[in-house]
Amino acid sequence: METEEALKIMKSLADGVNPETGEALHGDLIYQNPQNVRALHRAVGALQFLEERERNRRLLPKNAGNAWSPQEDAQLCDELRGGKDFQQIAKIHDRTVASIVARLIRLGKVSSKMPPTKVA
Repeated sequence: METEEALKIMKSLADGVNPETGEALHGDLIYQNPQNVRALHRAVGALQFLEERERNRRLLPKNAGNAWSPQEDAQLCDELRGGKDFQQIAKIHDRTVASIVARLIRLGKVSSKMPPTKVA
């Protein structure tokens, strides 16, 4: 079951509505117990957070969060020496500009105290 589908069902139950028929649930059902309704609303909040995180993850470049290989580090340094800017390098490596800058700082090629356009 996808998060979006689970979220729709949980919202319906939390609102006292049968997710299959759209009809109001009877007040004597376990779903209508105030404690259970609060729990359902908490679950809805958690699912909304998860859905937002999944949506943000889909917007990131393919290699975001992946480990750097020694070969990729060497290529990164070569591209920097070759005069490529951070945006070009990020596109080549399918990573964010922030990850490129952070990696270059870690490799000692850029100082964290310098503006991001300067090279050490």
